[in-house]
Amino acid sequence: MKTPNAPATDNEIIPRMPSTDTMGRPMSDLRISVTDRCNFRCTYCMPFDEYTWMDRHEVLSFEEIERLARVFVGLGTSHIRLTGGEPLVRSNLDQLIGRLSRLAPNFDLSLTTNGALLAEQAGSLYDAGLRRINVSLDTLKPGRFKEITKRGNLDEVLAGIRQAKKVGMSPVKINAVIIRGINEDEILDLVTFARTNALEMRFIEYMDVGNANAWSLDKTVTKKEILEIVQARFPLREIGRAEGSAPAVDYEFIDGGGEIGIIGSVTEPFCSSCTRVRLTADGKLVTCLFAETGVDLKAILRGGISDEELQEKIAAIWTGRADRYSDLRWESLSSSAGYRPRDHKKIEMITLGG
Repeated sequence: MKTPNAPATDNEIIPRMPSTDTMGRPMSDLRISVTDRCNFRCTYCMPFDEYTWMDRHEVLSFEEIERLARVFVGLGTSHIRLTGGEPLVRSNLDQLIGRLSRLAPNFDLSLTTNGALLAEQAGSLYDAGLRRINVSLDTLKPGRFKEITKRGNLDEVLAGIRQAKKVGMSPVKINAVIIRGINEDEILDLVTFARTNALEMRFIEYMDVGNANAWSLDKTVTKKEILEIVQARFPLREIGRAEGSAPAVDYEFIDGGGEIGIIGSVTEPFCSSCTRVRLTADGKLVTCLFAETGVDLKAILRGGISDEELQEKIAAIWTGRADRYSDLRWESLSSSAGYRPRDHKKIEMITLGG
């Protein structure tokens, strides 16, 4: 789809002095949701059977995504991750990968997927330039997998992981959201699976993204608990956060069996070093995973704005950024006042992307 009323561009990146927000955080990581649609209905993300999807005309075209990505790179963004919904349900995604992978030298491009369609697409994605991928996998038990995803097939996801490895993607990371009473009994099984298959394991604390998942702290298996369970079987040495700002704290197995990471967004918030900005599938710029609203870039993009003006707009938004939701949540959770997630309206994960 062509961009309505958009001016011609020369497809060159316009470099600009990188902006920092009110806490001195640079805008180095961009998460782009390419669709709000998903072929799963995971209980912690999309618990309802039916949703009102975005009109296809409202979803950013590949041309628009590429143009926005180029503007962000000019502002200092060096990492882009494609998310959804489920990004692999977007037709011809390899074409977008090809566009983005050529944006700049030494540019980091990755993708997060539920893996159900990965086996059939891994080769074309790799050929288009994708090298790093994260696959969501919360359980290795087929029955439990069906309960969590409501419609997924574990064998398809495992086949996708194998195919990603086969075509040469590296690293292939496994993301698992650990929820008390659901899958905390599989922490060591998931670690063993990752070690056996030369995968990097990422555990994620269950958190209150959006409003639909009925989150409460008692469902969260903490980073400390996860670490203690793993350490008891597989001794670890802490490495730290990649580049000092990555969501996960990384650890290496002392026996040389690879690495794992744990994202403690609830109990060990890292707002002070968060460098991530998000672009929804319909073109809203969102400065925090827990935001209530975003700024509509699509409207001004389709209204004929130049790349220079677009850069000025985005830089101004980031310069005024003061988000520290996870810090404030933990302060409330740790105080006598307590914390009620329903008092904090947030964009749903299917719209925002991971």
